[in-house]
Amino acid sequence: MIPFNYITSGQSHGKGLVVVISNVPAGVRIDDDYINFQLSRRQRGYGRGGRMSIEKDEIEIIGGIINGETTGSPISLVIKNKDYENWKNKEVEPVTRPRPSHADLVGGIKYRRRDLRDVLERSSARETAIRVAGGAIARKILEDIGIKIGSFVDLIGGIECRVEHFSFSVEEIQKITDESPFRLLDRSKEDKIKELVDKAKIEGDTLGGSFTVVIDNVPVGIGSFTIPEYKLDANIAFSMLSIQAIKSIEFGIGYEYGYKSGKYVHDQIFYNNDKGFYRKTNYAGGIEGGMANGQRIYFRCYMKPIPTLMSPLLSVDIDTKESFEAIKERSDIMAVPAASVVAENVVAIDILRAIMYRYGFDHIEIIKDGIKNDFRRFEWL
Repeated sequence: MIPFNYITSGQSHGKGLVVVISNVPAGVRIDDDYINFQLSRRQRGYGRGGRMSIEKDEIEIIGGIINGETTGSPISLVIKNKDYENWKNKEVEPVTRPRPSHADLVGGIKYRRRDLRDVLERSSARETAIRVAGGAIARKILEDIGIKIGSFVDLIGGIECRVEHFSFSVEEIQKITDESPFRLLDRSKEDKIKELVDKAKIEGDTLGGSFTVVIDNVPVGIGSFTIPEYKLDANIAFSMLSIQAIKSIEFGIGYEYGYKSGKYVHDQIFYNNDKGFYRKTNYAGGIEGGMANGQRIYFRCYMKPIPTLMSPLLSVDIDTKESFEAIKERSDIMAVPAASVVAENVVAIDILRAIMYRYGFDHIEIIKDGIKNDFRRFEWL
């Protein structure tokens, strides 16, 4: 049995998006406003495309939540696409010119679709809206047991905005970044980034970047070293790379491991009667051997420039085999801030799953009691 097991369905310009989630603990208070707030955070940010002015994502709860509380039954959520009205009953030319670095061509070959719109409608990042909605439920459960998640953007179009985040609480990170159009902790570079985004828009270009996700108060031992599929960092990496346009991830100091020797990059272990076991550094990013070690979990994801360009690159028509400019679709110039919000809510599912494997599935109070009493498991030390 997989805890918080979910599947999404729907197309970018179809009637809507759907998620069905099974094995959710009962007894969790959830309201529409909480989920809609996370959806609104996903739609913010400078450099977003025209779709954001059309859609105002709002969730509709179909089942699994009664009188604002989870019941243990599968939860089903729906987001209706407002843009569907603009496409309904409209004659649309088939897409035969695949975009470079998109799913169009390979997806068409794999599923034998002569109209590549059948591919791009599902591969679109619009799908992340419903994943944020589902992840918001996992996030609410984590908040109820004291686990906090935040993120900040640290690179856009080559402009670095990295900040030492350990001096900030997750609440402080969220407050600062939610007020920034680029979700920066250091807002001094906002004007410079805005100029770069405006320049890319004029040139019909797009920009990528990176963001860091931080998670506090994850219990020690969540995850496992015994089976690869239960390793916490492996599961987080899988989920992050499943987000459209995310191309790489690094935990802790990441690539710096390749430039330093072992005595400079491993977190030494200490002990005293007040703290118990502790570390003075956190190079590992809060995960050792596939398990949470009690420190802040943090990782960085890198997002490629969006492959839909208004100044399109060359491609080949799949019917005529002639060289053409790839199709133009309404698109963002830069969506790194939005991707960081998606990552926050998606990673909540991975953390919750690991917690439920350890403490149980049925009711939120069972999970809380398990965490509360977990210190007894370490008495042998």
